[in-house]
Amino acid sequence: MTVNDKQYEILKLLGKGKGGYSYLAGDGSRKYVLKQIHHEPCGYYQFGNKIQAELRDYEKLRKIGIKMPVMIEADTEKERILKEFIQGEELYYIDYECNDYMEEWNFENWGVKYWSKTPEFLQYVQEHE
Repeated sequence: MTVNDKQYEILKLLGKGKGGYSYLAGDGSRKYVLKQIHHEPCGYYQFGNKIQAELRDYEKLRKIGIKMPVMIEADTEKERILKEFIQGEELYYIDYECNDYMEEWNFENWGVKYWSKTPEFLQYVQEHE
């Protein structure tokens, strides 16, 4: 897969989100996270221009000092983003997505299932150890 005409070998799929696929990729000397934007339907979310949103949100988060993988390159034509890969964190990739607050996604309605010792959270931890 290429990013701005530079070739990267896809080593494995890290995950699929509502906006794209993230892959562990390499160039022969370093590893990266390569995100390919997709346009598959998502019943609970409406998208605008996904690649422009990623670029805008990355800048927003960077300016306020959020610790996150560095965006190394973006290929807007092919809708691909090349991110820093932090060794040992290949299952822990980060999107740059920022959304307006919505009550349905607050801690009580959604977050408690993932951030508390609920059966769902404990199952997730067990499956990803």
